[in-house]
Amino acid sequence: MEDEAEGQQKQTMEKEEKKSSVAIRIPSYEEVFESSQRKPPPSLFRPSSSFTEAFSFLKNTEFYTAPLQPLQNATSSQSQIAQAEAASSSSSETVGVGGGGGGISASVPSSSSSPYISVQNRNAIIVSHRQKGNPLLKHIRNVRWTFADVLCDYLLGPNSCALYLSLRYHLLHPDYLYHRIRELQKNFKLRVVLCHVDVEDVIKPLQEVTRTALLHDCTLLCAWSLEECGRYLETIKVYENKPADIIQGQTDTDYLSRLQHSLTAVRHVNKTDVVTLGSTFGSLSHIMDASMEDLARCPGIGERKVRRLYETFHEPFKRSASSHPTDVPEAPVQEDTAPHSMDNDVEANEEEGVAIKQKKEDPDMKMKSALNTAFAKFSDKIRKKKEEMVARDDEDFNVASSKAKTQKRKSNEAAAT
Repeated sequence: MEDEAEGQQKQTMEKEEKKSSVAIRIPSYEEVFESSQRKPPPSLFRPSSSFTEAFSFLKNTEFYTAPLQPLQNATSSQSQIAQAEAASSSSSETVGVGGGGGGISASVPSSSSSPYISVQNRNAIIVSHRQKGNPLLKHIRNVRWTFADVLCDYLLGPNSCALYLSLRYHLLHPDYLYHRIRELQKNFKLRVVLCHVDVEDVIKPLQEVTRTALLHDCTLLCAWSLEECGRYLETIKVYENKPADIIQGQTDTDYLSRLQHSLTAVRHVNKTDVVTLGSTFGSLSHIMDASMEDLARCPGIGERKVRRLYETFHEPFKRSASSHPTDVPEAPVQEDTAPHSMDNDVEANEEEGVAIKQKKEDPDMKMKSALNTAFAKFSDKIRKKKEEMVARDDEDFNVASSKAKTQKRKSNEAAAT
């Protein structure tokens, strides 16, 4: 019993010691602030040590092609380039200038160029050495171009080429274009004959060039300046890989755009008027059925626009010629009128000029008013002719009456004697 009491006393003493040794720690302001902030998630970005390592995965894709290495070392390639330049310069000296930059050579240059050049100059116009010295090259500014040994004058793509021809040169060498087209054979799908019109009398030479181009399935493009020739070449190169439907007009699918497209075809009607009409009437059918008074109530729609819209929706598509008068109205014949003088002619010409000027200034004149004006002019001419005839008849009548009076007087004098 005594042992148990001692044990209990020891336990109580130990508990009291533990309670006295526990200290409450108060955290600082920085610890509380850091614990309240959200920690960002760990970043998954692991920067690569080099550019090659970062894009090394592209080598395993289908879009990667290994770069072509030159077949020989740098010294041999430089010697080949020097030899090619020497050969081209010697050939250009013996060839002569034709078509504004090229001529018919005795030996046809090879059309195949090195694959390294084709890859590097894929987006450039390949110009033949025949065209050296052609002033057209100064006007090709928006597209890169380089010289190479090709059959055509300008290689615009893998399946398209162009031949340059000056009409002045064609008059001197009529067979030049025929031989150049024969050299091309069927190696290109699009063969363009770029004709520079640099002569005044173009009817006969253009007819010959057109006939040659059509017979050999070539496309003829005529340009009247070197700048225009350069623009043609640049445009063909830029649109090399574009689809054919790029020149198609884009049609809008929403109702408001189609309503604007249809109503703005009427003269003097703009897009603001279309929005006003659409919000007032709701649909195109209601606009077509509206009267002139209903159209005039719309803000911003004046009298001229109202009349234009109403006539567009209500006049027939086919004009009947029978509705217009065909009989020429007869002008009243005035008796005892003297022949017209020069002042009347001047006044008539002035009136006619004023009428023509008014007709030009008023584009809204209908067919009916135009016909009435024509009939009025015709009736004026007939009236003038009739007045001349009446004047002549009056003169003849006066002459005849004077003769009759003299004869009567003579007969009376004879009877008196």
